[in-house]
Amino acid sequence: MLLTVSARRSPALDDPADLGYLLHKHPERAQAFEVYGGTAHVFYPEVGPERCTAAMLLEVDPVALVRGRNGSHDGFALGQYVNDRPYVASSLLSVAMGKVFRSALNGRCRGHDDLVASPLDLTIALPAVPGDPDLLGRLFEPMGWTVVATPVALDDTRPQWGDAPLVSLTLTGSMRLAEALNHLYVLLPVLDDAKHYWVGDDEVDKLVRAGSGWLATHPERELVTHRYLAHQRGLKDAAMQRLVELDDRPVAESLEDEDVVATTRPLVRLRHDAVLEEVRRVRPASVADLGCGSGALLAALLELQGVARVIGTEVSDASLSRAAKRLHVDRMTERQSDRLSLLLSSLQYEDPRLADVDLAILMEVIEHVDPGRLPAVVANVFGAMRPRHVVVTTPNVEHNARYPALRDGGFRHPDHRFEWTRAELADWAASVGRAYGYDVELRPVGDDDPEVGPPTQMAVFARRAAEVAS
Repeated sequence: MLLTVSARRSPALDDPADLGYLLHKHPERAQAFEVYGGTAHVFYPEVGPERCTAAMLLEVDPVALVRGRNGSHDGFALGQYVNDRPYVASSLLSVAMGKVFRSALNGRCRGHDDLVASPLDLTIALPAVPGDPDLLGRLFEPMGWTVVATPVALDDTRPQWGDAPLVSLTLTGSMRLAEALNHLYVLLPVLDDAKHYWVGDDEVDKLVRAGSGWLATHPERELVTHRYLAHQRGLKDAAMQRLVELDDRPVAESLEDEDVVATTRPLVRLRHDAVLEEVRRVRPASVADLGCGSGALLAALLELQGVARVIGTEVSDASLSRAAKRLHVDRMTERQSDRLSLLLSSLQYEDPRLADVDLAILMEVIEHVDPGRLPAVVANVFGAMRPRHVVVTTPNVEHNARYPALRDGGFRHPDHRFEWTRAELADWAASVGRAYGYDVELRPVGDDDPEVGPPTQMAVFARRAAEVAS
């Protein structure tokens, strides 16, 4: 299988041969790399003053694929030896890219930082890709690619047989090379809808890393995550949550806005900062992050002075395991581990381990609860736990109009059961305060758009003095 990447001379690329710096492969050398299933050859068929083309030719050995890495045979069916794997772009090519172009995929090129950050005029060509032209357009066009997908005849000598389920793909666009390569790295296995290796939790990390900056708002993100993770529902749900966590940010409305957005901190960071500011203001001795996910906020809470006890709760063992791994619980000192508790606990049921907590945080949690079960959560948190303070953040559905992928409707995350307007949050918070004896303040998180409000809204509850005294 063959992949070519061409860069044209442009204001950002005065010498097209500098493509070699970005790829970390010298244009005057032909190199070979042993990769899974065969050998990847990298060479430059074109180096000129106006255009430079780098090519990767992946020479696949079908017999080696059958034997596997340990040399054992997996079977003897003829289809395992005679197939399209040596010719059609697939996850084999993605794996080869990950090894041969690792630095380019990660956007690293010491001494050429400006070039790494600059959009280049790129053309990418793949002679045989699985899929139909419509699917290719739906996957690549949202990232700014112009897509030319030409069907491939099953047999040129027998036109009556029609087309093969393949296309010859050409992509043209202006973007950073790292972005372009990561698009291919993710979408080639998606098009093939198959992987030649076991798909586990580490594939979620790969997808989140390679999809950062574009996949969270992609119109076909459901399809991409589902296929990339081999149709494993649990892995897909974990990936979707992490993608939204990493890429929940405003999108530029026009060219004039792009510079502003580029320097704006991600919404997830603004949300964390807003919650942490409330923690510093309240100065609690104990904090419970209810629905802590993978533990991103817990790490920051543990760094705050004066917080003697930090609790993270989840209904999922897998989430708590990820939080423990993220926080390096296995390497904590005894004193550090005494401050942290990771508890398997449901928000709908009373848990005596959460009694006497000074501050409870529900950050992007309540929208994951079925509306019919929300009163039970409220009764548990505000009635049974009764912390002195409660901080709640949730999306502002009015702001969804600023996300291109959501302009026609839909929620920001597939697991959201609802998303509230500013008025709906205000009504809910006021009713909770009246019922359980809390004063409440509403605050914006992120840019407070004059038309649709902030992307995230926050309600800060404080138990009334008389209630505290009692």
